[in-house]
Amino acid sequence: MALFEKKKAPLTGTAVQLRDGGRHPFGVLDGYVPLRNGEIALYRAIREAVPIVDAALIKLIRLVGGVRVQCGDPRAQEGLERFLRTVPTGRGQRGVQSFLDCYMDSLLTCGRAVGELVLDPDGREVAALLCGNAADLEIREGGSPLDFTLCARRENGQIEELPCQELLLFTPFQPETDSPYGVSLLRSMPFLTGILLKIYQAMGMNWERMGNVRFAVVCKPGEDGLERTYAQERCRQIAQEWSAAMQAGKNGGVRDFVAVGDVDIKVIGADNQVLDSEVPVRQILEQLIAKTGIPPFLLGLSWSSTERMSTQQADMMTSEITALRRSLDPVVERICELWLRVHGYGGRVEVRWDDINLQDQVEEARAELYREQARAVRGQNSGR
Repeated sequence: MALFEKKKAPLTGTAVQLRDGGRHPFGVLDGYVPLRNGEIALYRAIREAVPIVDAALIKLIRLVGGVRVQCGDPRAQEGLERFLRTVPTGRGQRGVQSFLDCYMDSLLTCGRAVGELVLDPDGREVAALLCGNAADLEIREGGSPLDFTLCARRENGQIEELPCQELLLFTPFQPETDSPYGVSLLRSMPFLTGILLKIYQAMGMNWERMGNVRFAVVCKPGEDGLERTYAQERCRQIAQEWSAAMQAGKNGGVRDFVAVGDVDIKVIGADNQVLDSEVPVRQILEQLIAKTGIPPFLLGLSWSSTERMSTQQADMMTSEITALRRSLDPVVERICELWLRVHGYGGRVEVRWDDINLQDQVEEARAELYREQARAVRGQNSGR
């Protein structure tokens, strides 16, 4: 009779299934090493990964804008103003303001900015103002800090001196004593940005797990030896039927799942507690936004900012914008003075910026009224 008995199927374990660790797409931030000169690609990845940092830099660039120039020769004033409004700056843009926006963007992100004044073939007109790629720029220093040459790194790796150095514009942002390249505004952000992206990636995975739940189907065989013998085959059938029922639900249908015996169905991770991310995210964002100098209320963040605190933050913002404008003054002066020389005019120019208005005009007017009243009272007291 043993010849006709069905052989027992060997009990084999299920293969272990590996899954992706769920890393965020900005892997360059995880491999960041704090070198002296930060990688430009890393800083651009920070702006792409964290929208609030990108928005802060864009607001800085917009607030810096609004430049006017006054030259000593009245005959050249009208032509100079027309030149600043209509000069081509590449990519279909016109006007010196579009050039300064791109120049300031490179200055804040890369720590340095480079531009070029393009003359026409006759050398009698400034044909265009163009911004260069700061990543391709190399600086060859001379015997003193005042002696340096702008060079470009070619595709073959060689460094070549750029021609017409007098037509090139270069500005480093807060350069250090041992490096002429300047420092990016985002230099201290990679470490905190990497932590922030890990938090956001974990939040996304948790919401995906909660919105698209996974089930654990546990089949418990009985005490009967025959039932234990076919436990693996029965589990395989249950898995197929459960998969078919779930697939029918995705397609909009309804399919019942019927099983015999003790079958336990649970949601994977349903009993886990989701960590509260509000406090750590806010702590990191406070550090990042403080580096940009933008008040939080200008970015739509309400962090218990009182009226007096907002006024003080606006005052600090005005100081930050004024400092950035001082970095652009030499660039605007060189552009305008070259235009004057090309057209046969002499003299120097005075750069004037639009007023920065971040305060409440009503409060400013009231403060001015109080100052005038106090001045009048002091005058009356001194006349007695």
